Amino acid sequence: MQDIIKIIIGTLVLALGIPLGNLLARFTKEELKTGQKWFRLIIVLSLIGATAGLIVRNDFLLFSFLFITIVTTRSLRK
Repeated sequence: MQDIIKIIIGTLVLALGIPLGNLLARFTKEELKTGQKWFRLIIVLSLIGATAGLIVRNDFLLFSFLFITIVTTRSLRK
């Protein structure tokens, strides 16, 4: 039962990454133009970290890296 609650809370926190990424993209337009290659690198490294968290079954690592991926991806789309 506790595992299900952890996953639900983690999913809700991940969902908060979408509006947060949009907000950051709106306020930091000048950084997005010059740092796109670095944002893409952050996305790739975060996906690798999320995969590692999934393999070692560490929910904290998995959700942390997925949150970083979501926020960074939303920032790049704007």
